[in-house]
Amino acid sequence: MTTHTDKRVLITAGAAGIGRVTAEAFLSAGAKVFICDVDQAALDKTQKEQPRLKGLLADVADEAQVAALFKAALAHLGGLDILVNMAGIAGPTASIEEIAFADWRRCLGVNLDGAFLCSKQAAPILKLQRSGSIINLSSTAGLFGFPRRAPYCAAKWAIRGLTRTLAQELGPFGVRCNCICPGAVEGERIDRVIANEARKTNRAIDDVKTQYASQSSLRTFIPPQDIANAILFLTSEAGARINGEALAVDGHTETL
Repeated sequence: MTTHTDKRVLITAGAAGIGRVTAEAFLSAGAKVFICDVDQAALDKTQKEQPRLKGLLADVADEAQVAALFKAALAHLGGLDILVNMAGIAGPTASIEEIAFADWRRCLGVNLDGAFLCSKQAAPILKLQRSGSIINLSSTAGLFGFPRRAPYCAAKWAIRGLTRTLAQELGPFGVRCNCICPGAVEGERIDRVIANEARKTNRAIDDVKTQYASQSSLRTFIPPQDIANAILFLTSEAGARINGEALAVDGHTETL
């Protein structure tokens, strides 16, 4: 198991799903963790169940809220070693002509602008100390085209470009940036995506779920812990020479 003793970690969207699992994994590895989320109820529940987790309500698509988040996180953590840009939304499930521009902008705002704004805050801190790591969340939708998911797909492709660029900019300062490309991760979020796809295509939910599972060579959905494990590896000494990479944790997606 990788250790992160006394590492200072900020995780966006850390109150539920993959974010919470990742936050708990970092705690178990000895790190000090600060989280944010847009869901106050989830944030309260998580902090009650995990008293060592401190956090703040914040929308990462809002520049002022990101600035306030970093002020609070740095005050609590006493610095920063690892930023995990976990925040993301599924966006609309619709053909391109049906997608409202506001829905397009909101999806890119959270999934892409959020990673940009948080990385912009973190970069000077990490550069100054000449160490640290940034992890961005892309997706297998950032490796393939994805019908009826144009905003999400566009954002996740862009995350890969942002990751590679940050690796080039920050690498000379000893700071690494990588991204994870999860496949279909078990949980409420993929359940909603599958339900929306079933409704749009007039199919049974079980049929769509079977299709999603069959897209990978392992014919499986991905447990959230698998994503957390990959993030801990990439931010540990074991991954100290890995930079600018997009790591698929997806059971080997064959096609979408």
